[in-house]
Order: sequence, then structure tokens, then C-alpha cells
Amino acid sequence: MESKRQQKVARQLQKDLGEIFQRELPHAFNGAFITVTNVRVSPDLGIARVYLSFLAAKNKTLLMDTMEEKNKTIRQLLGERVRHQLRIVPHLQFFLDDTAEYAEKMDKLFAGIVIPPAPAEEEE
Repeated sequence: MESKRQQKVARQLQKDLGEIFQRELPHAFNGAFITVTNVRVSPDLGIARVYLSFLAAKNKTLLMDTMEEKNKTIRQLLGERVRHQLRIVPHLQFFLDDTAEYAEKMDKLFAGIVIPPAPAEEEE
């Protein structure tokens, strides 16, 4: 269970990281549209697990590798934004959030299911 402080910091980091990806670093990721879907912060606020979703991206693993390479730059930009709210800028760990793709796959599976009608009961 996350504390109120963890939840507030996570929401702020999600907002700030979204703005960083959209406004300050769009060129670094070959025009891919990056969405920060969720952020989980450790109890000591030292580590932030950032879940990302990519649109208009062909190779998501390559983007994740680029994200790790740019981690220091992203953390520096984040530090400039949260320097008055947080004592320590958390270390960022990036993870691919594939829930939208999973939901789409499940929808296709459910759409393909054919359910035969129930047999009519005979009256005696």
C-alpha cells in the first residue's frame, strides 16, 4: 500500500515526465509518441518505476534502449522541474507498459468466439 506522499510524488513525476517527453525531448525518440501510463515510487522516494506506452513506434525495444541511454538527461531535466518539491531526484527505471496491446489482443480473441445458442427445452 502506497502512502499519500508516494502517491502525490508519483502523480507529479508522471505529469513532469510526460511534459519532458512531449516538449523537451521529442527529437530524441524518432518522433515516437511516448505516454507515461503509471509511476510507482519506493517508500524512501529514491526509486521511481516509470511505465511507458509508445504510439507510432515500430521497434519498442530499441526505444527502451534509447530511454536507458538518455536516462541521465531525463533525470537532469526532471530535477530542474522538481528541485523545490523533492530533496532527492529519484533514480528512474523504465518499463514497457503493454496493457493496451494485451487488451486489444483479448478483444480480438473474444470477438472470434462463436457461442452456439442454447437448445430449446421441450414441453411435456
